[in-house]
Order: sequence, then structure tokens, then C-alpha cells
Amino acid sequence: MPVIAVTKERRPGESRVAAVPETVKKLIGAGFSVIVEAGAGASASYPDADYKAAGATLAKTAKEALAKSDILLKVRAPEATEIAALKAGAIVVALLDPHQDRRRLEALAKAGATAFAMEFVPRITRAQVMDALSSQANLAGYRAVVEAAEAYGKAFPMMMTAAGTIPPAKVFVMGAGVAGLQAIATARRLGAVVTATDVRPAAKEQVESLGAKFVAVEDEEFKEAETAAGYAKEMSKEYQAKQAALVSDHIKKQDIVVTTALIPGRPAPKLVSAEQVASMKPGSVIVDIAVEQGGNVQGSKPDHIVDAKGVKIVGYANLPARIAYDASALYARNVAAFAGLLLDKDGKLAPDFDDEILKAALVTRGGKIAHPALQS
Repeated sequence: MPVIAVTKERRPGESRVAAVPETVKKLIGAGFSVIVEAGAGASASYPDADYKAAGATLAKTAKEALAKSDILLKVRAPEATEIAALKAGAIVVALLDPHQDRRRLEALAKAGATAFAMEFVPRITRAQVMDALSSQANLAGYRAVVEAAEAYGKAFPMMMTAAGTIPPAKVFVMGAGVAGLQAIATARRLGAVVTATDVRPAAKEQVESLGAKFVAVEDEEFKEAETAAGYAKEMSKEYQAKQAALVSDHIKKQDIVVTTALIPGRPAPKLVSAEQVASMKPGSVIVDIAVEQGGNVQGSKPDHIVDAKGVKIVGYANLPARIAYDASALYARNVAAFAGLLLDKDGKLAPDFDDEILKAALVTRGGKIAHPALQS
């Protein structure tokens, strides 16, 4: 019976966990046995007793858990001590940040691990249940608006009282992917007047379906600004200038801006300049979801709230970890579904490396970095 290990997340600020009691039951039902490091789920409010009740074996240390395990499930890439403790030929499944964390990939390759990056799971129908980027971005978009409301210090909805009327907050969401659409929906539920922008033409209908107004320069380049996989392309300097002029006029009228734009394998595009920040009213708030990849906002800093002459720039890294219970539950379902692909029809650990999902997500195998996009 293949053995799965789930260990604590040791990266600072990471409170999620890669398996929850619900998915432990599913993994055991699929033919795995599961070892959970004691305390692995504590920061996400999943106690050891619940893992034990679900059928997992508890290990006192990560080293103890890994010594017997064929597969390691993680949220973030394993630390050096965990890599050193892996069995020869062990499989690692995690959000590995493959474009940014080359050193960790090389360590996994050197250790002989077969590693799969959940970021590289293809966006095809069969893999939707494994789409960790989407599940986590959904919660990041929600949490971004919650953080904005906390920092804003004023009401979101219109409020009519005997003492007078409070106008609704104006919220502008930049980037209408999964995170952006959830930010729009959340801000609308809180009663804000919401506008949004995106370079992908398909986003206009999605934005408007949520009751927000779409803001963009809709020229010929705009009509071609989406890859076959549904990701945004980086736009030309000319388009960026035209869009910046439109946004500059719009942004100075906003109370809250949420930026969500990311390009896979590239630094986050700069969407909001220092001049645009300065044009906003004192008391306004900007939340930069992309801060970990360089940020969309000039002046944003990871895990800081920057006061730019009265405008707050909120740069919390890893927003899903700030809603760890639910983020863990969704991510755990993603990786549990992925783990099912590692078994053959007889329940033996025998990954089919020609499977289109496994092939797309494979980053290290046989002592080498295996993914074409990562080979230098």
C-alpha cells in the first residue's frame, strides 16, 4: 500500500496544510495509507485528533513521517531538512514556485525526487478539480476585499440614516481572473459600486455579469490579448500607455483599488504608478494581491501596509494563508485528486508519465529538472 506523508509547513507565514481529515479519509479509501506529522494542521484549526479519527497515523517529527513514505504532500516546497529525509525515488506534490525557486528544484532533483508542481496542472476539463491556482486565487480575491474593508475605515454600502446618507465606496478591481472576479463579487456583496479592468476580451462579459462596469481601451490589440490557455498576454508599450491614461483618470476617483494581475513565469506587471497612487484621496486603500511576484503597485512591500501620504498600500503576501481553514480544505481536495493519478488500476504506485496532467506538472525526475520550460 503506497504511503503518503503530510508534514508541517515551515515557511514563515504559511498556515495552510496539504491534507485535512476529510481528504485523509478519501486518500485511504483510494488505497493509500497516510502519516501526518503531529501539529501539521494546527495553524489551520485541524487538530491531530481529527486526523487520527480519519484513519491517519501520527508521527512525532517530519523525519519520522518521511522515513516510511512514498509520497510527500505539501502546500509549499519542502525545506532542506525534509528533502534530505525523503526516501530514494519519493514523489513530492506541492506548490513549488518553479519559475522563482530554482534552488529548491535543483535540491529535489539532486535528491532523486520525482516532483510535481501544482502550478503546472493544465487548465483542462479533466483537471479542474486539481486546479490549485484557481482554488487559492478564489480565496485570495475574497480576502483582499476583507483586508481592504479593514484598512479603509469607512462603510462599503450606501447607508441612509436620519442623520444623513453615507455614499457607497467605489472599488476598482484590476485584473478579472479568478481572484479578480471573486474580489468583484465580494465588494458587490458588501454594497460597493464596483468597476473592473482586464486585458482579456472575455473578461468584459464576466465582469458585467457580476454587476460591475468594465473599464478598458478596447482596440485591436485588446481583442487579441489572451493566450489559448486563458492567460493574459503582456501588452505592448503603446497599449499600456493608452490604458494607463484611462486608468489614471479613473483611479483618482476611487476609494479602493484591488490589483490581481499575474503572468505565469514572469514578474507581475506594474499597473499602478506612484503618480497614480498620489492622485488618490487620503484614506483610500490599494490591495496588491501580486506583491509576492514583484507587485502590481509601485511602492507595495510584502507583508507591509505602506502609508503613501494618506493612501494605504496593503501588500500582504499569501492571502490564502490568512483564511487557512478553508484554503487548506480546497487545496487538500486538489492534491488528493492529483494523488489519485499516481496509482494504476490495481492500486499500485505507478504514475503514467504520458498522462497529460502528470506530464504537464512534472518538474523533476531521475536526478534532473524535467520540465521543458525550466531547462536552461
